[in-house]
Amino acid sequence: MSISLSTATTCKTVTTHDATDAPRYASDDERWQAVLGRERQADERFVYAVTTTGVYCRPSCPSRMPRREHVRFFPSASDAQRAGFRACRRCRPHEPRAPHPLAHVVVRACRSIECAGAPLELETLAAEANMPAGEFRRLFVSLTGVTPTRYAKAVRARRVRSELAAGATVTEACYRAGFGSNGRFYEAAQSMLGMAPGAFRAAGSETTIRFALGECFLGAILVAATDRGVCAIEFGDDPAQLVRDFEDRFPRAHLLGGDRQFEAIVAQVVGFIEQPVDGLSLPLDIQGTAFQQRVWQLLREIPSGEQITYTDVARRLGSARSVRAVASACAANRLAVAIPCHRVVRCDGALAGYRWGIERKAELLERERRQHG
Repeated sequence: MSISLSTATTCKTVTTHDATDAPRYASDDERWQAVLGRERQADERFVYAVTTTGVYCRPSCPSRMPRREHVRFFPSASDAQRAGFRACRRCRPHEPRAPHPLAHVVVRACRSIECAGAPLELETLAAEANMPAGEFRRLFVSLTGVTPTRYAKAVRARRVRSELAAGATVTEACYRAGFGSNGRFYEAAQSMLGMAPGAFRAAGSETTIRFALGECFLGAILVAATDRGVCAIEFGDDPAQLVRDFEDRFPRAHLLGGDRQFEAIVAQVVGFIEQPVDGLSLPLDIQGTAFQQRVWQLLREIPSGEQITYTDVARRLGSARSVRAVASACAANRLAVAIPCHRVVRCDGALAGYRWGIERKAELLERERRQHG
């Protein structure tokens, strides 16, 4: 199947690929996020290969998630094959997909979402498709990989980026993207842009970030900080890849290599990772949505050596049905160990996904268990 869901900013656009507004997946970081989200709309843009298995897959492949450092990206299946990788037998990325008989229903719904000045209710979209709401939602997810709500959020996010990049003021971008108030826009802006709207409008040029690499028992580590505090603690097997991914997120920010004073901060972070019971006294620059920050604050209250379930986190937040949102907040965390999302497990005690690999999550928990006897 080849249903490509562009996110046009006006209802004049009806093509299946829009070079301006469709997800471009220009950086490895964006491509990796698409793999983590199993985004079907990314299937026509690239494939990913796993060096430890020699297999390449579509971004939406339901196979077991690999570790980031073992993943390579290719523009097409033929490029992956020329590099020596073989096609996954599960998602069969080298074969064209047969058209779904109801693909036109989802395409029409996507166009309605793109043309709407404000978010559309699920019931409204389902009525347009002449389908029950639950059945329509399942169809939409099966063909796009995301819910109508998440698709609408992606549309608004790309509208905001496009407006700001074109020189619109923050207020203009807010209302043109369909936000009813500045308050709601600023609450969502950090999640959409990764930085304050004003900084994004300047392509990050107003942001100064110091960073440096280090080593710990989990491999290479990148530590970065703004003038407000540590904003990133990330693991990887390839130090150069860690730096490239970090630079891709802030192409025009002032990125400064660490000096001796900053290397002392890195050493303090490494010491904390080695001995988390000692605590981390450094200030943190925690950037995220209001909900994410609530989750992260709760996680910081989990003592070293203890674990909590995603369900328990949702209940403590007073929203027992937000388990998936809690898991998404954990996945969005860029401050490894400082915000201890590794201490969140499934109800059966199994280790669910971890941004830096399940193996690292297991090692962190085992080390904490040993330190607490």
